Amino acid sequence: MECIPNEVDSEKMVVPGNMTTTICHAICTALGEQKVALLGSPAYNASVASYFSEQQEALQPACIVSPQTAEDVSATIRTLTSYPNGQCNFAIRSGGHASWAGASNIADGVVIDIRALNSVDVHSDTSTVSVGAGASWDDVYAKLDPIGLSVNGGRAAGVGVSGLTLGGGISYFSPRYGWTCDTVTSIEIVLADASIVEANADSDPALFQALKGGNNNFGVVTRIDFSTFTQGLIWTGNVYNNLSIADDVISELVKICSADAYDEYASIITTFGYSQARGLAVISSVLEYTKEVDSPPIYQDLLSLPNLMSTSQLMNMTTLAKTTQAYSPEHPRSINRVRTLVLSTTVIKAAYAQWEASLPSIRDVSNLVWAFALEPLPPKIYGRHAEENALGLADRSGSLVVALLTVTWTEACDDALVNDAAKKLMDAIENKAQQLGDLDPFIYLNYADKDQDPISSYGKASVDRLRAVQERVDPKGIFTNQVPGGYKIPGK
Repeated sequence: MECIPNEVDSEKMVVPGNMTTTICHAICTALGEQKVALLGSPAYNASVASYFSEQQEALQPACIVSPQTAEDVSATIRTLTSYPNGQCNFAIRSGGHASWAGASNIADGVVIDIRALNSVDVHSDTSTVSVGAGASWDDVYAKLDPIGLSVNGGRAAGVGVSGLTLGGGISYFSPRYGWTCDTVTSIEIVLADASIVEANADSDPALFQALKGGNNNFGVVTRIDFSTFTQGLIWTGNVYNNLSIADDVISELVKICSADAYDEYASIITTFGYSQARGLAVISSVLEYTKEVDSPPIYQDLLSLPNLMSTSQLMNMTTLAKTTQAYSPEHPRSINRVRTLVLSTTVIKAAYAQWEASLPSIRDVSNLVWAFALEPLPPKIYGRHAEENALGLADRSGSLVVALLTVTWTEACDDALVNDAAKKLMDAIENKAQQLGDLDPFIYLNYADKDQDPISSYGKASVDRLRAVQERVDPKGIFTNQVPGGYKIPGK
């Protein structure tokens, strides 16, 4: 590949000779041609085609930078910020798993694709593992499983380490250890002035806290260190129930997830799902138990309910992460919307009723999957290190539940209908929960849609701390103004 501008004639692509093309050429000169993919090259096409959602894949950046070291990231940031008036916007891409267009891709700008920063190095005392920010979670588990260790990481293969961690992160191990970000011991980050700094409890603890939930507002993360723990095989089960016993399933879910009874080795996600291709609506529960046991007692009452199918087995995290990934379609059109509910039978039954009532509006959308998932958020997850992260949950005490609507479909002509129906459903659930006094304001960033505002949901005290750190490490607002993707810290 030569470091020369490409001749392109399209609204979505770069016009020859514009400033972005010039900046791409400058980055290419600074890093070397093998680290910058220009429009139409095989490396460019492969990178764009590897995003999870079709909406992200449809965007055409001017060029894609693939740094191999933190120094490469620094040189890239230095070049991107050396032109006046922020003339080149850019995106930061790790796993590329966020659904909405522009979350980690950008039309006509520069994508910093950090996936080559994917090293996984276990420290000599095995208590810590240093992970390149561009690694995916299956890379980490593949290194740790053979030596009997694990980390409090993501549940699906293909999901990027840095994106999940900077948004908080929910793991199968979270009831034992908290959010994924809570088990981070140090972070290497390239700031807006291109400096490479280390943030941890001893070196810039304010930045360290801000990065635990603060998304991409402070710089480009290049390495994350995690605490490890001893881990063997995991019991995993799946059970499918008819909608006719929804009330019974909900009652069991609430019982399992209550703050007093919660078993810290248990992880459950219950989903009410409709598949247009199959013409079928069912309840599915994904059950994990992070001990090598047969038939965990915590799930026995749920498993004793009449079911359509039930399976269970023991597996390691590498296999489980790949199995989880396999449930997702490849490159769908996709959206997520999320709210947080106070755990109660009444509000979950009300939310389910709203989901069921929404089915006629979307029933005929081609290849649509309309899935409303309930993920427990007990104090054992959010309360363990609530004063040490940016998520703003230190004043909560009861069990919560993350209520996530995930929708996938195939045809762009259905976008307006699907997006409208999704917003109406989640607004209806929010309104009903508010009426019942069971709506929590927290919005989990990693599941949020483009128009949601997760960082504001952390509360004023957390937002003020985040803003103070941002003003110190990025006084010119580079990562606010030149990085449209992600979720921004509200202004004063």
